[in-house]
Amino acid sequence: MMLYEIANNFPHAILKAKEPPFISIYEPTVRYRPENKQNLIRYKNLIKNIEDSLKEKYPKNEIDSIMKPLYALADDEMFWVNMYDGLAVLAAGGQCVVYKLQRPVKELAVAADSFHIKPLIRIFQTADRYHVLGLNRKQFMLYEGNMYGFEEVQLDPDTPRTIEDALGIDEEEVLIAPRPRTSTGGSTIFYGYDDKNELIKEDTEKFFRFIDKLVYERYSRQAQLPLLVVALPEYYSLFKEISRNPFLIEQAVKVDYTALTKEDLKKKIWEAIEPLYREKTKKLVERFGDAKSKGLGSDDIAKVAMAAFQFNIDTILIEEDRIVPGKVDPLSGEIKEGNSAGSLVDDVLDDLGEMVFRNKGNIVVLPKEQMPTGTGVAAIFKYKM
Repeated sequence: MMLYEIANNFPHAILKAKEPPFISIYEPTVRYRPENKQNLIRYKNLIKNIEDSLKEKYPKNEIDSIMKPLYALADDEMFWVNMYDGLAVLAAGGQCVVYKLQRPVKELAVAADSFHIKPLIRIFQTADRYHVLGLNRKQFMLYEGNMYGFEEVQLDPDTPRTIEDALGIDEEEVLIAPRPRTSTGGSTIFYGYDDKNELIKEDTEKFFRFIDKLVYERYSRQAQLPLLVVALPEYYSLFKEISRNPFLIEQAVKVDYTALTKEDLKKKIWEAIEPLYREKTKKLVERFGDAKSKGLGSDDIAKVAMAAFQFNIDTILIEEDRIVPGKVDPLSGEIKEGNSAGSLVDDVLDDLGEMVFRNKGNIVVLPKEQMPTGTGVAAIFKYKM
C-alpha cells in the first residue's frame, strides 16, 4: 500500500485534516547528476529534524505512526531518480502528499498546528499562471506554467493530437492526389493539382477550429488562464482569426514551437507573459492603496487576523518568505505569539492565508520587493470594520 500520494494540483484534500501535528517540508532539489545525490541526503536530514522536534510533545509510538509515510518516501529509490527544482511534502492524520515543483523553494521543515502552505499558494496561484498552445498545421501541444517554467498538460489518451486523427484524413494523400469534393448542387468537383494549396488551407482551418473548441471547453473555461499561442506567424494569424476563446491573448511567440529547446521556449514565453503579470500586480497594489485610504484595507496583522476570522477579507497579499512566529486563534481571531526556535513553530501569515483560502477569498503571495507594505501582509476588506 502506497503511504504517500504524488499530487499535481492544489489545493488538496489533505488541507481538511483535523488533528495536528501538521508537517510541512520544503526542499530545493537538483535535477542532474552527480549533484542530485544530495536530494535524498538533505531530505533525510529534514525529516530527522521533524522527528527530533516531535519528541518534545509526542510519545514514541505516536511519532512512529506520524513519521511512517515520511520514511517510506525516503526508502522509495525510484521516486528520487527524476527530480525537478523543488520538493514539498505535507503530512497529517495518516496522509502524506508530495509535490515535485518546477521552481526552487526555501528549505523548511516544521511541525505545527497548521500547514505551511505559502510556497504552494505562490506556485499554484493564478496571478502568474498561463496556458501555452503550441501548434502548426499538423499537430498541437498544450502546456501550463508560471514564471518558473511550464509542463505539458496531460490530455486524455483518446484526444486527437494530429490533423490526421482529428479530421480522419491522410496528409500524405493530400499532397499526392486531388480529393473529390461535393458542391451544394450535388455534383462532384475534383480539385486539380493547382488547387492543393486551397485544400491544405481548408484542412488547416478545420483543424484549428477543432483545437480551439477543445482547448476552451476542456481547459480554458475551467482554469480561466491567459492562453498564449506559440506558432509561425501565418498559423498564429489564422488561429487568432477563427478562435472563439475569450482567454486568448494578443501576445504571441511567433516561432515554430517544435524548433526550440525547452529552455529557449521558456524564456520566450515568459518574455511575452511577464508584462501581463507585472500589470496585474501593479493594479492589485494600487487597489490595496485605494482600499486602505477608504478604511477598506489594512496592513496591521492583528486587524487583518480579525477580519479573516470574520470572513471579511476579499483579497490578501502575503510576503513570500516571511514568517511571523505565532498563530491565529480559530475561536477568537486573536493572535497568539510564538517563538521561532526549533521545528515546532506556527506562522501567523500562513494561518491568515489558510483562513482566507478556506473562506474562498483571493490570496496572492508576492516577493518582498513587490509587497506594498512592510508588515508582510496587505488585506482588502469586503466592508469597513
